[in-house]
Amino acid sequence: LVKFAPYVSDILDRAGITRSGGPATRSGILSVDEILDIVGGYEIERVFPVDPRNEERTRESELHLWYVVRFGEEFTAAEVAEKLSALGEVQHVSFNRTIHRAYNAGKKAMPLSRKTLEAIQHQRATRTGEASAYPFDDLLLPQQWHLVNRGNMFGGKSIVDADVQCEQAWELSTGDESIVVAVLDEGVMIEHPDLKNNMWVNENEIYRSHKDNDGNGYQGDVYGYNFVKNTGVISWDDVNDTGHGTHVAGVIAAQNDNGIGISSIAGGNGDIPGVKIMSCQIFSGNTVSNSLATVRAIKYAADNGASIIQCSMGIKGGGYTSDDQYAKNAKAEHDALAYFIATSNCDAIDGGLVIFSAGNDALDRAGYPGAFRDYSSVTSFSPDFLPASYTNYGPGCNISAPGGDAYIASNSTATVLSTMPSEMNEGSDYGYMQGTSMACPHVSGVAALGLSYALAKGKQYTVAEFKSMLLTSVNDIDTYLDGTKQSLTTMQLRNYRKQMGTGAIDAYQLLMQIEGTPCLKAKVGVQQQLSLDKYFGKASANLTYKSAEMSQADMDKLGITAAPAFSYGKLQIKCTKPGVAKIKIKAMAGSSSANGEMSGMEITKEFAIIARAVQAGNGGWL
Repeated sequence: LVKFAPYVSDILDRAGITRSGGPATRSGILSVDEILDIVGGYEIERVFPVDPRNEERTRESELHLWYVVRFGEEFTAAEVAEKLSALGEVQHVSFNRTIHRAYNAGKKAMPLSRKTLEAIQHQRATRTGEASAYPFDDLLLPQQWHLVNRGNMFGGKSIVDADVQCEQAWELSTGDESIVVAVLDEGVMIEHPDLKNNMWVNENEIYRSHKDNDGNGYQGDVYGYNFVKNTGVISWDDVNDTGHGTHVAGVIAAQNDNGIGISSIAGGNGDIPGVKIMSCQIFSGNTVSNSLATVRAIKYAADNGASIIQCSMGIKGGGYTSDDQYAKNAKAEHDALAYFIATSNCDAIDGGLVIFSAGNDALDRAGYPGAFRDYSSVTSFSPDFLPASYTNYGPGCNISAPGGDAYIASNSTATVLSTMPSEMNEGSDYGYMQGTSMACPHVSGVAALGLSYALAKGKQYTVAEFKSMLLTSVNDIDTYLDGTKQSLTTMQLRNYRKQMGTGAIDAYQLLMQIEGTPCLKAKVGVQQQLSLDKYFGKASANLTYKSAEMSQADMDKLGITAAPAFSYGKLQIKCTKPGVAKIKIKAMAGSSSANGEMSGMEITKEFAIIARAVQAGNGGWL
C-alpha cells in the first residue's frame, strides 16, 4: 500500500487510475514506473474508489493518495517497499498485512438446540409470570444474563447486575433507526428473522447488481459490502464460516419484543425500529482479511452513514508495542480510522466512534488497533463479575463488558447467547459464543443507545465528550478481584485490579449523563451518607434541606423503608435492593427570617440513585 506525495496527485489523476475502472499497468510517475518495470508484472489501483459525494473530503484527508501495488514473486514485498520508499514521490509504504479475527476461525458456536428451545417454550407456557417479569416478550431474554442478570443462574455463580444495565435504560430508549452501526466482521445474515428489520438498506442500490447504480464506487451494496470478494453480495454460509458477524449484530440490534428469539441492546421495541446494522464483510470462511479490505470497509462505513464501527478483530497483543509504532506501520488503517472519526453521520455527535475488542490472548496489554489512544478497547467479564479467563487486560484497555466464560457452567450457557445463521448452526437461529469479540458489541450497542437518546433529547456532543461519558458510565469490578478464579489455569485476580478499564459498562448511567441527571451511587445493604458537594458546591452543608421526594414505587424498587434524610449536607439513605430510581431534593439557598417575611431561594435538583451490590470508589476514572 503506497501513499504518494501530494505534488504528484495530478499525474495520478491524469493516468485515470480508479478502482471502478480496474487496475492500471502504469502510474504515470516516471520514477515509480521505472522501479515497477524492474519488479515486473505489476498492477496499480487506487485504494479507495471515487465516490463523488465524498471526493472533496477524501482529498482533504489525503486518502486519494493511497494506492495498492501488486507485483510478481521475483521480489519480496520488503525489497519492493525499500525501492519505493527511497523515492521523493512516495510519502509512505505499508505492507498489506493479514488481519485476524479476535476469535478462532473454524470454531463454531454452540447451537441453541431445538430440544432446549422447546423446553424453554414449555417453561414459558407453564410459568406465566416469567414473561411479565422481563421488559420484552422475546422468548430467550431470560437466558441472556449479559443483558439482564438477576443472579439466579449457573448454580449461584452469576452475580446480580453483572450485565450492561439496559433494563432501566430501555424505559428511556430502545434505539433510533437513524443510528447506523457498521459491523466489520464475517457477513451478517441479512435474512435472519430477528435481524432483517434492523438491517441498514441503501435505497439507491439494487441487490446483486453488477452495476454501481448509486455511483458510490461499489456495485450492489444494498446491505453493505463484501470486501473479501469485492461484491455487494453479503455471505455467511461458507463451510468454514463461524456465524460470528451475525452473532455480533444480534447483540447490538436484534429486534426486541417481537415474540421470538433474543433481545438486544438497541433493537427497538416491537414495531418501533431500532438502530441499523451495516454489514462490512472483511472475513469469509478460511479467507483471512488484510489491510486493504479493512481500510476500504472503514471508509465505506464513514461515507455511507455509519456513526459507530464495531470491530471484533486485531493483532495479537504485543504485535505493536506503542501508539507511534502502530500509527507508522499501519498508516493506511490509521488514516482511514482518522477519516471515520472526523465524519459526522449523526446530529448528536460531531464524528464517529471506533470500538475494538481488547483481544483473547490473556495478555497483560490490549492488542492493536484497539489499544490505540483514539479508539475504545473492550475487555471481557463473565456472569460471576470476574475477568473472563481469556481476556487481555492492562495498558490499552478502556472499559469492560460481558463476554462470557464457558468455565462458569458445565455447558455454554454462561457465554453470550445471540443470533446465528441457521445454515451454519445445525439448523438453529441462535447460539452461544464467548470472547472480547462478544464484549465489544455490548459497548457498541450501549453507545448506539446513547446516541439514540441524545437525538431524542436534542443533545450534541464532540466525539471526545461522548467517549468521556461512555467510559465513565460504569460500575465497579475491582471489588470482586480477590483470591483466585479457576479456569484452565489458576487466575490470580489481584493482577486484574485497575487493569480492566474504567469499569463495567452501564447503559442507564450513560443515558442519565446524556439527560443531565446526576447519579448518586449507593451500595446495597448499608446505611450510608452520600455527598452532595459535587452538585451543590462546598457550601452544601450550609443549605437548608426541605425535602427528598421519592415516589413509593421508586422506594420499593430500591427496598428503601426509611425515608431519606439529611445530615451536614449529606443524603442519608439505605437501599436493600439493587436498581435505579429518581429522587428530587429541595433546599433553600440563604436563610429565612424568623417571622417568615423574608426567605431564601428554593432550589430543586433531580438525581438518579444507582444502587449496586458494589460501589465504584474511583468515580469511573482510570
